[in-house]
Amino acid sequence: MTTHHIRQFPIILITGTPGTGKTLHSTLLSQELIESNTPLKHLNIGDIVKEQSFHEGWDEEWKSWIIDEERLLDYLENIVNPEQGPSQTGFILDHHDPSLFPERWVDLAVVLTCDNSVLHERLTSRNYPTNKITENVTAEIMQTCLSETRESYDEEIIVELQSQGNEDGEAEENVSRIVEWVEQWRKDRIEGKHGE
Repeated sequence: MTTHHIRQFPIILITGTPGTGKTLHSTLLSQELIESNTPLKHLNIGDIVKEQSFHEGWDEEWKSWIIDEERLLDYLENIVNPEQGPSQTGFILDHHDPSLFPERWVDLAVVLTCDNSVLHERLTSRNYPTNKITENVTAEIMQTCLSETRESYDEEIIVELQSQGNEDGEAEENVSRIVEWVEQWRKDRIEGKHGE
């Protein structure tokens, strides 16, 4: 086994079809972890693509940016830096395409799933064009995001969580499950149980 610097804080991917609540979960998780002294920086990949212009223009039909993956990943590599020694923070990668990131970056991959009718309502309320709503609802029915996550990462680091949003406290409950996982991950690192 190659000797890597041991990360002090995990990198968590929160993925799912657009509209499943990735950004809500990521924001709540980041806030929750700050309170428990485990800083995980929320990286909203869509926002980074827009702010840093890591795209090759606007796709009018799909109303979305065409991501320049190479430039985006070079930029993220400098931030996430898993090989550069202990970082003072971990990261939450918030993005709908789980296959975008190198496997070595991700310690936990959380896939949010949602009822199709709930998803349809959410996307409609965001004024998504009809073709995009249809594409995303179809992707959710086909479990595209879950399949891509399974193709990209080890089964044992993948967690699937329901994100219906219709029950009070559901997102908070999901987040507290992830917080427990983070605390266990940290404890294992401190006790030297990693990589066994």
